[in-house]
Amino acid sequence: MGGVSFAEMSARERLAAVVDDSSFHEWLPPSERVMSPHLAQLGVPAAFDDGVAIGRATLGGRAIFVAAQEGEFMGGGVGEVHGAKLVGLLRRALRDRPDAVVVLAESGGVRLHEANAGLIAVSEVMRALLDVRAAGIATAILVGGANGCFGGMGIVARCADTVVMSDIARHAMSGPEVIESSHGAGEFDSRDRALVWRTTGGKHRWLTGDCDALVEDDPTAFRAAAIAALDVHRPMTLAALQQESALLQRRTEVDGENADAFELWTLLGVPDARSVPDLDADAVRARRPAALAALANGGA
Repeated sequence: MGGVSFAEMSARERLAAVVDDSSFHEWLPPSERVMSPHLAQLGVPAAFDDGVAIGRATLGGRAIFVAAQEGEFMGGGVGEVHGAKLVGLLRRALRDRPDAVVVLAESGGVRLHEANAGLIAVSEVMRALLDVRAAGIATAILVGGANGCFGGMGIVARCADTVVMSDIARHAMSGPEVIESSHGAGEFDSRDRALVWRTTGGKHRWLTGDCDALVEDDPTAFRAAAIAALDVHRPMTLAALQQESALLQRRTEVDGENADAFELWTLLGVPDARSVPDLDADAVRARRPAALAALANGGA
């Protein structure tokens, strides 16, 4: 599928491109019309699948449970039903024990139209994902949709064993517009696309240790990275948490009061940091600082 943009695909197109051909069996498909009970009351159009497809499939011949969020419906926002479908998928994984759970994330976070229900749903997704991971089932989050992975889903992503991002994907707790509306354009100008991508983009997340695989915006690359993630299990032990804390502490120590990714990359030891935005994924992968690479891979 060379030349096809993963970011420009719909959720089901991305799902079909990642899993084995014709292997996806959807649970609660659009024909079941399991929809948000809140949107109609607010006069907001609903979707028959509430913006997420869930089910079972095979990947490289191995059994997985998989979900794909649809960014074209309310930005992939998580509401009550959307979140319940994800939780149900994860809890069924605890019962049926597939080789892995893979989530193709594309979300702006909690759906504001049903904020309280959405916040509860995201917390339940996090708990269920951590339960699956603790049970020894591999968990992987693929971030490559046009809307990125923000808000509660940004936290969910970092709860997984493996985070895969394309070089044009974005991942953060707060989206650029949210930061600007709270603190003003002087703090973060959401219209500055170069600033947005070097602060929240896949290249930045790779260089700072927040993502485990950086790939091109290509379905084939995402599929290969997902297959590689099937055997990645990161134990939820005190030692593992201490290693992650050391990674965050290292970044805090070098970051100081620096306001831009360029300075942070330079202080972390990334060579010729200002050239990073113009590099392809292969070149950026080679520039991750050795200390961060060791910590991200579980080293001392």
